[in-house]
Amino acid sequence: MTQPQNPPDIAYALCRLDDIPSRKARGFHLLRLEADGGTRPWTIIVVRWGRQVVGYVNRCPHDGVHLDWERNQFLDPDGTRLMCGKHGALFDLGTGACVDGPCRGQSLTPVALTVLDGDICVTGVVLAEEDEPELPCEAEGV
Repeated sequence: MTQPQNPPDIAYALCRLDDIPSRKARGFHLLRLEADGGTRPWTIIVVRWGRQVVGYVNRCPHDGVHLDWERNQFLDPDGTRLMCGKHGALFDLGTGACVDGPCRGQSLTPVALTVLDGDICVTGVVLAEEDEPELPCEAEGV
């Protein structure tokens, strides 16, 4: 199976919006479908702030390590920035831009998210899964 050049408007539900408390972040381990039909691990971070959600690939631009120093521990002690657990780099929650640390001026890779019927969904990719539920790709309150 070949991954389309531009993935169709498919939304993959990750969790309910209420599963992530406001002002918190959660990691997800997914499998992306590659052009050659194979799969590749794809770890992402979802940050919720009220009804807003933003997503990033869980990979520090400094040396490619995951940001969480413990499972689902992504935020700095103040809870206002994403933080790399290895080097202490700080990233703006809304933009993913590194504002302090060894990768200042670089950014996290954004992940397209939307909220559909109360579910946080990832869009713009093709994921490998047993049952591929297709949801219309129309944003709700984001």
